[in-house]
Amino acid sequence: MPRPPDPAKRRDLLEKVREYVMRNGLADLSLRPLAKALGTSDRMLLYYFGTKERMVAEALDIYERRPLLRTREVLQAIGPPASPAELRRFVEEVWRQFSDPGVRAALPLYFEIMSASVLHPDRYGPVMRDIVTEWTLLFTSVFRDLGMSRDRARTQAALLADASLGLLVAPLADGHWDRAHEAFRALLDSLEPGWQAAAA
Repeated sequence: MPRPPDPAKRRDLLEKVREYVMRNGLADLSLRPLAKALGTSDRMLLYYFGTKERMVAEALDIYERRPLLRTREVLQAIGPPASPAELRRFVEEVWRQFSDPGVRAALPLYFEIMSASVLHPDRYGPVMRDIVTEWTLLFTSVFRDLGMSRDRARTQAALLADASLGLLVAPLADGHWDRAHEAFRALLDSLEPGWQAAAA
């Protein structure tokens, strides 16, 4: 009977895979060069993870600085916003998380995998759909706690999540993060009166 994979070794490999992929990207990722850089073999990687795509997805999933995880931590720390002003502070703190060098360094890879999941869902699965869905569900819950109806909360959450993801793309290409920050503040300025009306 074959020996089951060593969990500690698997975790160590995932950490190394994440570091490698963040340095080198996804486009030209090949198992043999990756395995060589990690001091192992492509056979061993397949033994532990089954496929290259599954390995990459798992490597990102354990990343403790991934934005969605940090957003949940912020929400747990401060509790559900009880007013439009608290909601704005929460959303601003979520956006500020993207200024963390570790988070920002990982964003190009996240978007690369999100795009790959749209082009090759058979290989990467519904990564893009899952990320958008999770963000939208989280914000929907926050808006519901503020007193919004389910439909309005869903619409506001979709607008906030989709617009925020969109505002992250341009500065990754042109480096104008200050402009992205201003655009995000303008987005909140346009949304906040609706939050106040819903909470009244």
